[in-house]
Amino acid sequence: MMKDKVKYWVELSDYDYETAIAMQLSRRYLYVGFMCHQSIEKILKAYYNSSKR
Repeated sequence: MMKDKVKYWVELSDYDYETAIAMQLSRRYLYVGFMCHQSIEKILKAYYNSSKR
C-alpha cells in the first residue's frame, strides 16, 4: 500500500513537471513557477510516504 502512495505522488509530480515545461515553451512563465511548486510539493509527499515506517 505504501508503494502505491509513493507511485501516485511521483506520477502526479512528473505530470506537473511536464506541464511546467509545456508552459515554459508557450511563454506562460507565471504558470511555470506554479507548476514547479506543485511538482516539488508532490515529490516531497512521495518522499515523506516512502520514509514512513
